[in-house]
Amino acid sequence: MNQVVTAVKRFGLESKVLSAGFFETFRRELRLRNTSAKTIKSYCSCLRTFIKYFHPRHPRELIENDIKNFLFYLIEEKQLATATVNQVFNALRFLYVDLYGRPFTIANLPRPKKEKQLPVVLSQEEVMKIIDSVDNLKHKTLLMLIYSAGLRVGEAVRLKIEDVDSKRKLIYLKSAKGKPVCVRSLRTGRKDRYTLLSNVVLDSLRRYYQAYRPRDYLFEGAEGRSHLSERSIQHVFERALKVTGIRKDVSLHSLRHSFATHLLENGTDLRYIQEILGHASSKTTEIYTHVSNKSLSKIINPLDQAFKNEINDICRITTHIGRLNDIR
Repeated sequence: MNQVVTAVKRFGLESKVLSAGFFETFRRELRLRNTSAKTIKSYCSCLRTFIKYFHPRHPRELIENDIKNFLFYLIEEKQLATATVNQVFNALRFLYVDLYGRPFTIANLPRPKKEKQLPVVLSQEEVMKIIDSVDNLKHKTLLMLIYSAGLRVGEAVRLKIEDVDSKRKLIYLKSAKGKPVCVRSLRTGRKDRYTLLSNVVLDSLRRYYQAYRPRDYLFEGAEGRSHLSERSIQHVFERALKVTGIRKDVSLHSLRHSFATHLLENGTDLRYIQEILGHASSKTTEIYTHVSNKSLSKIINPLDQAFKNEINDICRITTHIGRLNDIR
């Protein structure tokens, strides 16, 4: 036993062994709280950076000022985005409040203010260009579905065959990966919901089903294993952007933003859009009023008005001169 410990210390593996147990405990505690796999992965990544920064000190040894210096390092030296720093803050909050029961360690730490960024929206013409540029039936159908139903990519790839109600033209979306509404769902406001099923998408889904014959998940991965990965369809979208020459700073999630904005521009009530998107707060949905051209399109640009007035003046002068010539 002593030889093993000596070997561990000699080859610098002690911290790795301890870290493995630490991260497994952290991961299990998050999982017990029904945290999503993506959030768990993100929090663990944040903690690895945190532990590496303070190595060989253990997180339990740290005080408020230590953590404050770490956050300052992320902002000043690493120049991380506000959203990333807030994610680190959330991971540390879970560690010190939920696991260690030491809320005082981070109680007075300032949280970086969120940057108020508006979503970048594609026009309907741009959406159609992207869809038309994809030849693969599975990928084309999935892109159409994401846009026409306002789905998150994670929701889209995890759809099951029975979630599509072709008679009522609705798509059923389960909260928390298809489980009943849980504590986390209630806390975040996520719940089961229905969204729209387009007639065009329904026709495409029927052709897709005949060609691929999925058994469980609607969009299966390679060789029918589980569901198609999120990254796979993201790659498809990125390739489509290059093919179409669209240079807007958009991602696959922008199709969801575009769906909501286009609904608003077509006169759909904001409350219905909130329900369709599954937003817990109406404030989240209201952001689309800032990117919609519904109201902006009614505003007459002052430069256009000035040019119009100038042209009208020229026309009046020309008409007046013409009448004078007729009199002569």
